[in-house]
Amino acid sequence: MLYLASQSPRRAELLTRLGLSFGRIDLDIPEHRQPGEPATEYVRRVAREKAGAGLLKVMGSPGAVVLAADTEVILDDEVFGKPVDAADAVAMLRRLSGRTHQAVSAVSVVSAAREAQAFVVTDVSFAELDEDDIAAYVASGEAMGKAGAYGIQGRAEQFVTRLAGSYSAVMGLPLHETARLLREFDIHPSAPVATASA
Repeated sequence: MLYLASQSPRRAELLTRLGLSFGRIDLDIPEHRQPGEPATEYVRRVAREKAGAGLLKVMGSPGAVVLAADTEVILDDEVFGKPVDAADAVAMLRRLSGRTHQAVSAVSVVSAAREAQAFVVTDVSFAELDEDDIAAYVASGEAMGKAGAYGIQGRAEQFVTRLAGSYSAVMGLPLHETARLLREFDIHPSAPVATASA
């Protein structure tokens, strides 16, 4: 049985796109970067810790496989997590304005017998944002609860001038890499359904 160690509706939506059924595990894992810890290693570690904690919760389930992920926005080696309030969201978007940042996503899959991880870095370039753009976006409420104070799958897509990497990774779960990892655990995403062309 596959379990998603996340309460993120975006990750659940993305995993559903692979045609898989799965259970959900609610976790409360502290996400604190250690002093001197490289930003990318922090993201890898958090994903591993989430997966391991999730596996402990479902060890009684035969054949349990747990998938966890962490996605963060990184600019100048600074990790932009979820904003604590509207003012924090505004500050983050001001910093990202007119710059190229990295959306870094790590996926960890574990079972009682093994573990594997994928890591994806996507370059995301933002247009210059004026204060009205930022204020309107933050007022929409969409900035809250998202790394870097934006959701690429929503209104913030209009801010993006260029993306090099995985769009689904920026949303929170790189689908190509996730599907490849799951196959290693003998979990096979459904083949795309062919549609008739006119």
